Amino acid sequence: MARDYYEILGVDRNAGAADIKKSYRKLAMKYHPDRNPGDLEAESAFKECTEAYEVLSDDQKRQIYDTYGHEGLKNSGYQGPGGFDDIFSSFGDIFGDLFGFGSSRAQARRNGPIPGNDLRYDTRISFMEAVHGTTKEVELNRRDTCWTCEGSGCRPGHQRQNCPACGGRGQVVRSQGFFQVSSTCPQCHGEGSIITDPCDDCRGSGLVNRTKKVSIKIPAGVDTGARMRLKGEGEGGRRGGPTGDLYVIIDVEPHEFFGREGDNIYCRLPVSMVDAALGVKTDVVTIHGTKKLTIPEGSQSGEVFTLRGEGVKNLRGRGRGDMFVELQVITPTNLCEEQKKVLKEFDTLCDKHGQNNEREGFFTKMVNEVMGKTG
Repeated sequence: MARDYYEILGVDRNAGAADIKKSYRKLAMKYHPDRNPGDLEAESAFKECTEAYEVLSDDQKRQIYDTYGHEGLKNSGYQGPGGFDDIFSSFGDIFGDLFGFGSSRAQARRNGPIPGNDLRYDTRISFMEAVHGTTKEVELNRRDTCWTCEGSGCRPGHQRQNCPACGGRGQVVRSQGFFQVSSTCPQCHGEGSIITDPCDDCRGSGLVNRTKKVSIKIPAGVDTGARMRLKGEGEGGRRGGPTGDLYVIIDVEPHEFFGREGDNIYCRLPVSMVDAALGVKTDVVTIHGTKKLTIPEGSQSGEVFTLRGEGVKNLRGRGRGDMFVELQVITPTNLCEEQKKVLKEFDTLCDKHGQNNEREGFFTKMVNEVMGKTG
């Protein structure tokens, strides 16, 4: 259950904006991630007090919270303050007073290298390609680092200039009564610098559209939902930032005869009534070729036989799974009179040798059960 925002900041419900800001500044200084590197509890407390301040420092959000609580905020579309970059951007005036304008994290984000975005590519492969592995050659349309400006966005020989609107801070401050409110600079969009001489090829973005052929090596044993990471095959970075990664999502087509569960393979083997009764040694097709399977006499439909090591190769190198073969005894149809005569004689012999006792016993038991309930 979410904690009360007033309780988090340690103020009463009638507290004014100045008291709320003062309390938040104190907590932010205590739990700020730059002062508590690697401390997950401090990080959580910092996010919690920031969320409380974001709501209680906004008159409209505070009114909704006071009237309807957390559920009312949720229904109004409020989703919280976001990640650290959003927090530092939104409350740059506070963190500027505490740590130097915008904090070291925000400054680094604005002025430092910008990594490229990761990309996702979905590919559908056949059952056998998933089992044995395959290589796919694909063409990707992506935004790549501009070769002319090397991702800076500036025309060669020129550099980004400090934003005149915010003085390079990425934030502008405006007064509202007795208070000062910080917001993202509308001219540089929070970057702190602007491009006065944009690159002719990328028009200042630092990125251009390119088509690249990528070879995707899919290992044996993958299954639907598997995710592969190809480092450095995503979108290009800016200002010397690293290229993003490409994530390949696998979807495996079903097979006509084989089923799969983990590393194990399943299939059904049709056999004649005669082979099931007399037993037979037969060839079974596996994902690795053919294998001999001995079916003992008297085998029944639904019995399962195991072929060890005839399954899928384990992705982590733990050998191979097994193959499970389910017997499917086929009852003959469209019999001629001679065949029917032979089967009847066979049935008579089964009665003579007591091989139908189980059937007769089951019938008698069912009759007694039904008659006992109706009598």
